[in-house]
Amino acid sequence: MYPPHLVAPMKADLVNAGFQELLSASDVDNFIANQKGTSLVVINSVCGCAAGTCRPGVKLALQRTEAKPDSLVTVFAGVDTDAVQQMRTYIPFPPSSPAIAIFKDGEVAHFIERHHIEGRSAEMIAMHLSAALEEIVGEEA
Repeated sequence: MYPPHLVAPMKADLVNAGFQELLSASDVDNFIANQKGTSLVVINSVCGCAAGTCRPGVKLALQRTEAKPDSLVTVFAGVDTDAVQQMRTYIPFPPSSPAIAIFKDGEVAHFIERHHIEGRSAEMIAMHLSAALEEIVGEEA
């Protein structure tokens, strides 16, 4: 576990961009049970690639694309452990943080794993995420 004062600015980065924090396993279960349409889920973390490219890339994608998900949520690895563990039960990929998932009607429609984030620029992540959102969210329009 990381000290809350250490991660507060890292959590606030996404919360200030409109993301809702899921802090417990029951928060995650309620989110999944009630998830309709599309949702963008960011598994946030303290690592450098989360700060340097993941969070900035996600925010950039949301600024640029017209294909907006219905909801934005985040869980924080190493802090909200129960929430992260529970979210991972709904994602059919190996555990990864940071990571980005697009859910559609309660199912993962697209997943960006850590190895797709590490070593890539925020711009590259934004382009990847924007394309996925346009494909998935765009088909709803």
